Amino acid sequence: MAATIGDPTRIRMLLLLMEGRALTAKELAYGAGVEPATASAHLRRLEGDALITSLASGRYKYFGLRSPAVAEMIESLLVVAPEKPADPRRSTVPENLRAARLCYDHLAGQLGTEVSATLLARGWLNPQDATHAAYDVTPEGERAFAAIGIDVNALQKGSRGRRRFAYGCMDWSERRPHLAGALGAAVAERCIALGWLARQKHSRALVVTEVGQGDLRAWLAR
Repeated sequence: MAATIGDPTRIRMLLLLMEGRALTAKELAYGAGVEPATASAHLRRLEGDALITSLASGRYKYFGLRSPAVAEMIESLLVVAPEKPADPRRSTVPENLRAARLCYDHLAGQLGTEVSATLLARGWLNPQDATHAAYDVTPEGERAFAAIGIDVNALQKGSRGRRRFAYGCMDWSERRPHLAGALGAAVAERCIALGWLARQKHSRALVVTEVGQGDLRAWLAR
């Protein structure tokens, strides 16, 4: 597994898939800087080691991460990988990704960590311990999440046995936790569905819309 992930081309492909959307072999080849024939061999290796899945649709074949657990593993690797900019005073993280992005299917970057910090500060979430390995939703939190269309009880039942419900994922650019798990995915999904956030084309980066500048902040301050 380590040998599979450690190849520079394959890790670039996995990082491209961290956007959460399925990509074709050609898109992954272009993004990883290799020829399509070379990309095919790398994709077979990744799929063989159960890191990605593929789905044929017409003449195209689409690839995606196998599960949120794979995304969590990649994010953890990014946390411990040191940045090595030419100028040590400058970050190599693009500003749009640092500001707001999707970590597979939940909010990350400055926005993600700030939202998570607010949820904790408002008492909507309680960490079970100092490691932020799991969060409990308080009654106040249930009402707050319900206000934007998230049924916490239904989400908890639906996530049992499939993925962790709510926990702090260490953000690789901010070095602070952001909300991950089924609840984190639901928050990101609702923010996009409500028009508070919008995806940047061909990127994991998100932008806060004009509506979101008011409504997202109003929800967090309710």
